[in-house]
Amino acid sequence: MLDKNPTELSDEELILEFQQNNTLRAFEILVQRYKNPLTNFIYRFLGDYESCTDVVQETMIRLYNNKNSYKSIAKFSTWIYTIAGNLAKSEYKRKRRRQIFSVNSFGEEKETFEIPDESYRPDIITDSGIKEKIIQDALLKISSAYREAVILRDIQDLSYEEIAEIMGIEVGTVKSKINRGRIQLQKYLKHIYKD
Repeated sequence: MLDKNPTELSDEELILEFQQNNTLRAFEILVQRYKNPLTNFIYRFLGDYESCTDVVQETMIRLYNNKNSYKSIAKFSTWIYTIAGNLAKSEYKRKRRRQIFSVNSFGEEKETFEIPDESYRPDIITDSGIKEKIIQDALLKISSAYREAVILRDIQDLSYEEIAEIMGIEVGTVKSKINRGRIQLQKYLKHIYKD
């Protein structure tokens, strides 16, 4: 490792150390730095903690297995957010396909029972979590075409340029998506935040 304390190295120095010398400490530091921000980002996108932790874990596995695909022309944060964002989008599509289903009674086709969605049960949500739940639900209601950009900007606090690189679109398109997403979000939250 370089002459510095490993925790003082930049993300780019750590990934380079991990690529060149297979230093597990460098990988561990990157995981420590990005685990919580990626969890927050993916949770906001998916709205499901269990799926979120699976996606974060898969992101870290891909970081480990594909460390050599990172090229120093981009910031490390952009690279890892791109991986996490792509995995989150895939999980979101998979969840949407499986969201509505029915269960047969004893294999007969005549009678079906729908399983209720209990993801929002007022009896298990504390008062302190109600506003958070409402905001999360509102985020999930806005178009997925805008959700990623809004989360990356307003929650993850990334620059427009970083978001453009992560999403693979122009900066102007990023700004447009964020603006449209915020308008949709305001519509869902107007009853909470009154002037």
